[in-house]
Amino acid sequence: MKKILLLGSGELGKELTISLKRIGCVVIACDAYKNAPAMQVSDKNEVFNMLDKEKLSEVINKHKPDYIVPEVEAIETNVLIDAEQNGYNVIPSAKAVNLTMNRDRIRDRAKHLGLKTANFAYAESEEELILEANKIGTKVAVKPVMSSSGKGQSYANSEDELKASWKFALNGMRGNRKRVIVEEFIDFEYEITLLTILEKSGKVTFCDPIGHFQKRGDYQYSWQPAECSQVVVKRAQEAAKKMVIDLGGSGIFGVEFFIDKKEEVIFSELSPRPHDTGMVTMFTQNFSQFDIHARVLLGMPLPEIKINQSGASHVILAEENASGNYIIDGVEDALEDKNVDYRIFGKPFLKSYRRVGVVLAPTLEKAKKAANKIFVKEI
Repeated sequence: MKKILLLGSGELGKELTISLKRIGCVVIACDAYKNAPAMQVSDKNEVFNMLDKEKLSEVINKHKPDYIVPEVEAIETNVLIDAEQNGYNVIPSAKAVNLTMNRDRIRDRAKHLGLKTANFAYAESEEELILEANKIGTKVAVKPVMSSSGKGQSYANSEDELKASWKFALNGMRGNRKRVIVEEFIDFEYEITLLTILEKSGKVTFCDPIGHFQKRGDYQYSWQPAECSQVVVKRAQEAAKKMVIDLGGSGIFGVEFFIDKKEEVIFSELSPRPHDTGMVTMFTQNFSQFDIHARVLLGMPLPEIKINQSGASHVILAEENASGNYIIDGVEDALEDKNVDYRIFGKPFLKSYRRVGVVLAPTLEKAKKAANKIFVKEI
């Protein structure tokens, strides 16, 4: 039985833990707060700040895992580089985790590899942000270099909005890097996530593209398969393959692209693990992204991945200023449609716009309709 140290215990970590447990692994789930979703289904747990270098090293040495599997961005990645050099298996690789935990590093890497990206620059002060934004153009996106799920991301097209974006980015950042990326606003037709699988042998395969819609920089709903031309699929696969081979290791990567009117494929983001938009694969595929990640990180043979049915996912969200304890109501009404399914994540408390669950359905229309019947109530 392989021992997995899971760094981050949110909803993605919970589903990954379930997949790992099904194939006989022992999972130690870690996060900064008690009773995080993955802790509810793991064998053991550790509660600590994963940006604490000494504590992270202590936990690794205490459990001596066969695999270290990051699930969040707020990790002291230099510890993982040291761990890999000392013989530990970091998934997908310490290099991948170190680069992708920081938007500036992965964006620089994408540009170095020749991928098409939006024009971008970095800023470490409000004044520098305004200066760089004016060089790029009228409307820009501003994002902390270290964050997740759209936290701290906003758009601006005036000096006042840039000042507000700077403060919003600082409030939403993870880690201790007071730096933002400012990038050209892409007038895209649509955006996709391409789940890209890298096996230990170096073989690269792909799930069908996933379409998704974001608000406040965070995914709201997704669907699979996305309607893409073969030209777009080929270009996205070529770019994603180049990225994951460069990063190395093994596992599933969520690679995000903007697609413009000319069917140009523009690199946006990369996550070295299952992706939030990929929760739809729990409904659509014979093996979900979590099943795939579990098998590939262990070096097990990968089954043929197929879409059993088209489908969509839609998040269940808390309100803007939500906090404290809660109940979820309306599930019975949402399930009047016999084709609808759902997952409740089990997060122990609310925060503003916090994802607490997801609806899964055959079509986006059905997913939206069902999600609108489910309410998160503070108690």
